[in-house]
Amino acid sequence: MKLTIHGAARQVTGSMHLLEVDQYKILIDCGLDYEKDRNVQSNENFPFDPTEIDLVVLTHAHIDHSGNLPTLIRMGFDGQILCTPATADLTELLLLDSVNIFIGKINKSRKHNRKKHHHPAQQPLYLQKHVMDTIERVVTIGFNRPFRINGNIEVTFVPVGHLLGAAAAIFKINDHGEEKTIAFTGDIGRKNYPVLDDPQNLPRVDYLVTESTYGGRMHTKDKTVEQALIETIDKACIKEQGRLIIPAFSIGRTQSLVYSLNKIFTQGLLPPVRVFVDSPMAIAATDIFRKHHSLVNEEAREFYQTKGDEFEFDNLVYIESLQDSRQVSNYFEPCIIISSAGMLEGGRIQDHLYDNIQNYYCTILFIGYCAKGTLGHRLLRGDPIVFIKDRELSVYATIRQTDVLSAHGDHEDLMNVARQQDKDKLRTIFLVHGEEASMQALAEALEEEGFPVSIPEKDVTYTL
Repeated sequence: MKLTIHGAARQVTGSMHLLEVDQYKILIDCGLDYEKDRNVQSNENFPFDPTEIDLVVLTHAHIDHSGNLPTLIRMGFDGQILCTPATADLTELLLLDSVNIFIGKINKSRKHNRKKHHHPAQQPLYLQKHVMDTIERVVTIGFNRPFRINGNIEVTFVPVGHLLGAAAAIFKINDHGEEKTIAFTGDIGRKNYPVLDDPQNLPRVDYLVTESTYGGRMHTKDKTVEQALIETIDKACIKEQGRLIIPAFSIGRTQSLVYSLNKIFTQGLLPPVRVFVDSPMAIAATDIFRKHHSLVNEEAREFYQTKGDEFEFDNLVYIESLQDSRQVSNYFEPCIIISSAGMLEGGRIQDHLYDNIQNYYCTILFIGYCAKGTLGHRLLRGDPIVFIKDRELSVYATIRQTDVLSAHGDHEDLMNVARQQDKDKLRTIFLVHGEEASMQALAEALEEEGFPVSIPEKDVTYTL
């Protein structure tokens, strides 16, 4: 049995791991690598022959785990893709959005190149046809139901929170008469997160491949999600009579935010404030959450039984058309605007920022991570002037940040995943999906407790 970490090795994005049992090759995740030194087109340079991959196992829908699947298929992969039903639905939504992003960037590049008399821009990494080809290859499996891949390999999906349908993939393998087990965590969620269930304990395995995004970092513990939101809304919308803009990823983060606001206003913890959700993708994703309602946590199910739909309440307005989106700028009462994308790189959020970044009575609340080089990162580091839609604008709005809605487990959560294992049985923990400093901090903490740890280099093969 062999393991090769082809993606998210000593970095966050591009998760892609190859598990080989005899001649059978399984790819666990196939995400887009969009680190700052990579051009998106380089994602088609697979370090293996896509036609030789027998099966893909997808842990969850986020683009850094699913976003390169259509490229894999475009380049010859013709096997099945295993995932949970909710992951299948969310992945289709995200991949189609990726096509729109590719085309939008290329159209912008072509317009620029025509002005500068440069060569034509490159083609999209993949098209809608390739996304549809991808979805046709999906086979869905429910949680905690062992699935026999072949005579020697079995996989089970264990829920890990983080996102609707997200799972750890647990493999039980007969390797020439010896039973071996290996778990790939995907991304680990956190306890008591709005809408989502807590991560389930993983079974004891021989090898653990785990994310390390928040290695060495702890989430804020002194405030609940509702307390943090109430504090910000009260200041921005009640006391200052201004507007609050919350950049949020359309899938997962927006639904958790809307549910939290629903609880706040339904319980009368704040005076009514108009809330705009300006994202067609968030609307589609919310319908998927409703479709898979059995997967939401017990609190959300009880809320539904006693008070109604978690994602609907008085003064909440979902906006689909671009025309209605532009009309929000003419709403002069205090309001909350939730829009994507979370790092401010494209999407309708840029229109709202363009209209409000110089508004002293506007607060921009970041509820997620912003990668270096993004507009979100520049605002968070305090740049006094930023470029939005090719215009230089001074920043007069108040910039705030909270981690109470981060969907990743923190350092202690990651440590607890390891502590569930039997040290006498566990042979190695492989750390992936994290910045090197985070991986190192987590590795040191694990080693102090006696766990065997490895931080793999990219494309290095381990014989297990």
